[in-house]
Amino acid sequence: MQILLINNDGAGFADYVEAEEGTTVQEIFEGHISNPDPSSYLIRVNRQPVPRGQVLVEGDRVSITPTKIEGACLSACMASQ
Repeated sequence: MQILLINNDGAGFADYVEAEEGTTVQEIFEGHISNPDPSSYLIRVNRQPVPRGQVLVEGDRVSITPTKIEGACLSACMASQ
């Protein structure tokens, strides 16, 4: 089956990927992210947060976005300079 994978990690990309029937969100995450620590990412299916064991279906849209960007400085960091 095909799902749309939106990976916002690093340079980011969006593309259709093939997945076996019965594939879970966690399996897609582990197969496409180099640092598989799910607590560092916001993972959604069809724009909704889901549990990692959720089984994907044909046409699902999976987005993976890091919650922390390495090297990024927040406005409070800038104010202290």
